Amino acid sequence: MRKSVLSLIGLLVVLSLVLAACGPAATPTEAPTEAPTEVPTEVPTEAPPEKVQIRWFIGLGTGGNPEQIEAQENVVAAFNASQDSIELVLEIVDNDIAYDTLKTQIAAGNPPDIVGPVGVRGINEFKGMWLDVEPLVKSTGYDISDFDPAQVEFWRVAGEGLIGLPFGVYPSFIYYNRDLFDEAGLDYLPHKYGEAYADGDPWTIEKLEELAMKLTVDANGNDANSPDFDPENIVQFGFHPQWTDPRGQAAMFGAGNFVDADGNAYCPDHWREAFHWYYEGMWEKYFMPNQAYQDSDLLAAGNPFDSGNVAIAHCHLWYTCCNTNVPNWDMAAVPSYNGQVTAKLHSDDFVIMKSTEHPEEAFEVLTYLVGEAAPDLLLVYGAMPARMSLQADFFAGLEEKYPQGVDWQVAIDSLSYPDNPNHEAYMPNFSKADDLVKAFQSKYQGEGGLDLDAEIDTFVSELQAIFEEAE
Repeated sequence: MRKSVLSLIGLLVVLSLVLAACGPAATPTEAPTEAPTEVPTEVPTEAPPEKVQIRWFIGLGTGGNPEQIEAQENVVAAFNASQDSIELVLEIVDNDIAYDTLKTQIAAGNPPDIVGPVGVRGINEFKGMWLDVEPLVKSTGYDISDFDPAQVEFWRVAGEGLIGLPFGVYPSFIYYNRDLFDEAGLDYLPHKYGEAYADGDPWTIEKLEELAMKLTVDANGNDANSPDFDPENIVQFGFHPQWTDPRGQAAMFGAGNFVDADGNAYCPDHWREAFHWYYEGMWEKYFMPNQAYQDSDLLAAGNPFDSGNVAIAHCHLWYTCCNTNVPNWDMAAVPSYNGQVTAKLHSDDFVIMKSTEHPEEAFEVLTYLVGEAAPDLLLVYGAMPARMSLQADFFAGLEEKYPQGVDWQVAIDSLSYPDNPNHEAYMPNFSKADDLVKAFQSKYQGEGGLDLDAEIDTFVSELQAIFEEAE
């Protein structure tokens, strides 16, 4: 029995070992491990590229009136929003100090990149400082076919190249106040060149004077022809050469310059006649305001025609910017002198300074100003577009601004009678010479009783000395 029990126990042990060998292996218990922490890889980001700053200087010409400033600020904002490589910065300086300000910036080595709008006078004041943009026109393939070809040639300067792209032209003509003509019972002025006045008389300087005398009135209602006329109490003037210098005034008598063919100072005979006419008109016949009257509140403290107390003015198309208080004005042809008509011409441009460190970017801005921005700027500047495709819309815009019915064709026709040489043409030692020209104007507009021929001779002598300083 004992042997049987042992045998059975042995059999059970063997069987358990066999079952253990055939069963699944035990799963070892591993110590828990934390998942590895992933360290994020930072991808370096590049800082946005710094914008090229282009400074736009305004002040040598128009651009300082409130409505113009707003339009220019809008142009800058639109350009800066249109791209991310250039920051256009506006610098507006009052015209009275703009020339000196720019000279100071240049002398300090801190000039702007673009200047404009600027005309012939401003160009000549800084002669030789403008970039020839012809290479940039060619390298960029910029299309200039929409510009009036004559205006492109106008800005090609001998020895300097194409110093800018045409922007606007400002023909001159006669502005007249229809209400004052109606009050005087006078017919309006001729609109077409070569057309006579309503009474059949030729439209001449002499006829202009005749009408201006009738339209000049004192506080008692006497016109300038009356023996009772009081020149100390004038309340309405017949004529004023609005906002121009002696060369601009004289140009109505014919084109000319204070520089003769040999580079010497002189006064052309027809300009001497012009200065006598203006002087007598202010101090002897009284149909033009002298300086004291021009600066008075009667004549809007320096804006005579806009005061409503001047019947006739000679000025440029840009004056539409500042003619806001006379609701019933119109345009007329410039009168002739000795059978010849001369309607002095202004032309404005945007130019790049030769000293710019970023000519390509400056050129991009320039093409924007004479391209996409041109319609808005032309309207507030009062400039007729040099870009031919914009001319119809430009006059439509002026029509909305002045709904009284203006004969805009007069401005277009006046382009056929420009002064050549231009009344803002170059003079040696230009800045100093120009200062003397203005001093001469202050003299004859500010003082009665002068020996005008002697004053002209003195002026020419002093101008010659200034010319010689530049040699």
